Amino acid sequence: MLITSAALLAILGGYAVLCAISPFGPCRKCSGTGLRELRKGSKVCRRCHGQRRRLRIGRRALNSGRRTHAAGTTHRTSTTKGAAPWL
Repeated sequence: MLITSAALLAILGGYAVLCAISPFGPCRKCSGTGLRELRKGSKVCRRCHGQRRRLRIGRRALNSGRRTHAAGTTHRTSTTKGAAPWL
């Protein structure tokens, strides 16, 4: 059990480092080519819009967490005198 937990933490830590160093990964839909092969020819990938790279899932979760934390910890200043201090 201890070895499994340590291995899981090592894998998650490695993925976190990967997301910090390289936030963009190849598009999974077009395999990083930017084009989708169709019967009639090829089309620009709708998922990555032909840019061939997408934001990694871990980086998207980190950005969402940062936005949530920033929204919850901002201090609001009240311009109304006599207002309650918690507003």
